[in-house]
Amino acid sequence: MCGIVGYIGDKKSIDVLTRGLEKLEYRGYDSAGIAVVNKDEMKIVKCKGRLKNLEENLEEISIDSHVGIGHTRWATHGEPSDVNSHPHVNHKGNIAVVHNGIIENYLEIKEELKKSGYSFVSETDTEVIPYLIDMYYDGDLKKAVMKAIKKLKGAFALGVLSLDEKDKLIAVRKDSPLIIGLGEGENFIASDIPAVIDWTKDIYILENGEMAEITKDHVSIMDFEGNPIQKKVYKVTWDIDEAKKGGYDHFMIKEIFEQPKAIKDTLMSRIDDSGKINLDNIDIKSEDIKNIEKIYIVACGTAYHAGLVGKALIEKYARIPVLTDIASEFRYNNPFIDEKTLMIVVSQSGETADTLAALRLAKEKKAKVLAVCNVVGSSISREADYVFYTWAGPEIAVASTKAYTTQVVSLALIALYMADMKGTIDEFEYKKVLEEVKVLPEKIEKILESQSNIKSAASYISKSSDIFYIGRGFDYYLAMEGSLKLKEVSYIHSEAMAAGELKHGTLALIEENTPVLALATQDFLYDKMISNIKEVKARGAYTIALAKEGNTEIKGVADFIIYIPSAIDELTAPLAVIPLQLLAYYVATERGCDVDKPRNLAKSVTVE
Repeated sequence: MCGIVGYIGDKKSIDVLTRGLEKLEYRGYDSAGIAVVNKDEMKIVKCKGRLKNLEENLEEISIDSHVGIGHTRWATHGEPSDVNSHPHVNHKGNIAVVHNGIIENYLEIKEELKKSGYSFVSETDTEVIPYLIDMYYDGDLKKAVMKAIKKLKGAFALGVLSLDEKDKLIAVRKDSPLIIGLGEGENFIASDIPAVIDWTKDIYILENGEMAEITKDHVSIMDFEGNPIQKKVYKVTWDIDEAKKGGYDHFMIKEIFEQPKAIKDTLMSRIDDSGKINLDNIDIKSEDIKNIEKIYIVACGTAYHAGLVGKALIEKYARIPVLTDIASEFRYNNPFIDEKTLMIVVSQSGETADTLAALRLAKEKKAKVLAVCNVVGSSISREADYVFYTWAGPEIAVASTKAYTTQVVSLALIALYMADMKGTIDEFEYKKVLEEVKVLPEKIEKILESQSNIKSAASYISKSSDIFYIGRGFDYYLAMEGSLKLKEVSYIHSEAMAAGELKHGTLALIEENTPVLALATQDFLYDKMISNIKEVKARGAYTIALAKEGNTEIKGVADFIIYIPSAIDELTAPLAVIPLQLLAYYVATERGCDVDKPRNLAKSVTVE
């Protein structure tokens, strides 16, 4: 959600800003803008719509600038419009601010500022910030910003630029990510690493309650009281080429095809030469595991669906009670957490606001927190007690794919590791399950090699306005993820149902030719699932079944079959999700949707 880029150095600032913003387009946005010091004036260019609209406007203006800030906005306060776009400026037009997050007390501040004679032009919460800075400004921008942020409640990452002190930028972080890129004779700010990686791999990661004063040759970091802070340089180890399409039409299909490698990378170094899972680098001790009485798995969206699979795996193998909850609901339900509770938080970005808030609640109550996360140095990975990194690599498409499969594999390893530590799994089953995990990449490659029947099913679904996904056990958790993928990228109304609940209401929605995608990969629930397929077919549904190879019986029941390689029931999710991801992708492309950047959605949800 929203993207910030800032630059100060010898390069043309608008080139750096627009190129950096391009790298942040995956986050989701509805408008874009820049503020630069152009000789002796502050130049603001911003507009509703895609970044190309901004670039076209910039082509019509002569700008010679070497310092500036840029922003891509995802609307929260006020509709997408030119006026509501960032940057926002004070009434004199000499202080500009870009902001990610939400200012919770902006209405109160706005009324106070109005009484002091200030007037406002936008509907945003952000506009109060440049006015506050203006009110406190007495020739020292850093001090004015310090005074202003003490008035703000909520989450914010800020980039601040002043015409009166045009040789510096101010960066501020509270509950919304912000990094500083370090160069030779130039420095950068950004809300995410891809925005600056074309120019530097040396990064300062700002923590909560930190700010920075940045010139072309120097970066000073301090807390909100002005006390200096010494930071270690974080070295980025991946390359921007990993975030390019590489010949694929979209990032989403590229990332679907990257899943075998992503799983191999996630497994690598986690299984030692003796064939055992080794999580020594996570530093979670066997005595810690044995003291756990209850586990919460807390996440949002796709990560939550992975968490549901993780819950079932941990309960089956480690025999520890697990509660899985949506992060946005969790902390409002007065959860029972104590020092014998382990919270597992799952997040691709490591910056998901609701998940981060749940993590902090758990730590307040003395629980230990294990993060399953894809981004090294993210807020969640830094604040958790233990971190299991999924080595999925950069995921650019808004609809998450390889993050899900690597999260499920990570949770499977954690479940087996806990079971081994507690002695709740015998050696034969441990080895059998682990061997099944290790062959997942080659089984996924097999699915990816044959897609023609998936495209045929997609062609049928693309003409529909509604679809239902049904399943039992692990298949129900998978149905939820498959349904989410389809609605995210194709905009078709889709619902996932526990198949046993059909008679309790959902059957009323089944009409002639309604597509129903039935997951039938669970051997011990197979007969019951067949009965559910027959139920919807009797009401006229067109049934598309997902089943294991070798199952010929289902051909006499369903209208259309998609097969996956055979696997134990507990590990069908990372396999069966591949056809569901492909199905969503091909339905969306058939309908002409913007696959990588679905409407109204953002990659990283950094506000509540």
